[in-house]
Amino acid sequence: MVPHSFDQDDLFARRCIWVNGPVIVGAGPSGLAVGAGLKEQGVPFIILERANCIASLWQKRTYDRLKLHLPKQFCQLPNYPFPEDFPEYPTKNQFINYLESYAQHFDISPQFNETVHSAKYDETFGLWRVKTIVSTSNSNPAAAEVEYICRWLVVATGENAEKVVPEFEGLEEFGGNVMHACDYKSGAAYRGKQVLVVGCGNSGMEVSLDLCNHNASPSMVVRSSVHVLPREICGKSTFALAVLLMKWLPLWLADKILLILAWLIFGNLEKYGLRRPSLGPLELKNISGKTPVLDIGALQKIRSGEIKVVPGIKRFLNGRVELVDGQNLEIDSVILATGYRSNVPSWLKENEFFSREGIPKNSFPNGWKGKGGLYAVGFTRRGLSGASLDAMGVSQDIAKSWKEETKQKRKSVAARHRRCISHF
Repeated sequence: MVPHSFDQDDLFARRCIWVNGPVIVGAGPSGLAVGAGLKEQGVPFIILERANCIASLWQKRTYDRLKLHLPKQFCQLPNYPFPEDFPEYPTKNQFINYLESYAQHFDISPQFNETVHSAKYDETFGLWRVKTIVSTSNSNPAAAEVEYICRWLVVATGENAEKVVPEFEGLEEFGGNVMHACDYKSGAAYRGKQVLVVGCGNSGMEVSLDLCNHNASPSMVVRSSVHVLPREICGKSTFALAVLLMKWLPLWLADKILLILAWLIFGNLEKYGLRRPSLGPLELKNISGKTPVLDIGALQKIRSGEIKVVPGIKRFLNGRVELVDGQNLEIDSVILATGYRSNVPSWLKENEFFSREGIPKNSFPNGWKGKGGLYAVGFTRRGLSGASLDAMGVSQDIAKSWKEETKQKRKSVAARHRRCISHF
């Protein structure tokens, strides 16, 4: 008779693993960039990823027509440029292929289907305890629990880990299809439909444009002011121009120049329901992280009336929506382009380095290093270029500490070895 106390599955479910290097949480561009930097320094690490692939946001939660909004030179990861034959604004699939090539080039193999449900610093031992749940196969649905012990923890889950779904009065009574933009793929399914797009950022504008191109009739909710800039000015990237202006001019003057150029190209947008904020686009980005919209064709559709701009939502009713100005629109579907948020507060048991919103309290460029071996990458609100800068700083800092500790351990082992020989 086999003793009841021995349970092989339970033994496996309580695994505890020592990591001789950092644990990186997240296998998106930020996590991959840190891993590549550590590989070049010879530092061992593991990457934990809850999805079954790298860059799951790009692979699973983006629409088909998506392209990088910035030129490729501002989006490449450290030490690995984009292929020369890629266009200036790579497509979604091209960017995913680039990231997969990046992981292969640096021999990075994340541990997929492993969700971190808590990470806590043990002050007694000066170590991090990272507890995960591993999703197993369908034949064995019981999830295994693993605890990793490490000296360094890199949070690379980013600003866009979870979708934001606001509450609206009466939405449950609406009766039509409601989805977040992360689940939207193409406007093909909406042909001939009246669609309410909630949100006027880059995603809201582009989803509305895509719906138009598939002969749907979108109404875009614009509750607050928004900066809309051309993606290019005289054939040159507006972002590249902004970088150049900020290099030589004060922020207010760079903003003034960008707004004058936008006015010359677009004219007055207020008559179309698009009010500009009181702060300039660069200053607003610097203070709040709110990114200006880079237009790729939606404004032309707004001018022609193919995209209808409407004010905020008061409530939903069966098959229609009532707006704050009293309008009632009959609609078939709702797409929520309402953004994303960090999920760090749900699993990281720490409140000094990260805010309640899951963003480092110290702003760029000082928001990448906390206490006790805690690091953050991908929270700069400065896109892939900001994440790459942080990744290089983090990997170099960890490598320096790791090499010093490894050197001390070798000296200690050598001293003990000499004492043993002398006693013998």
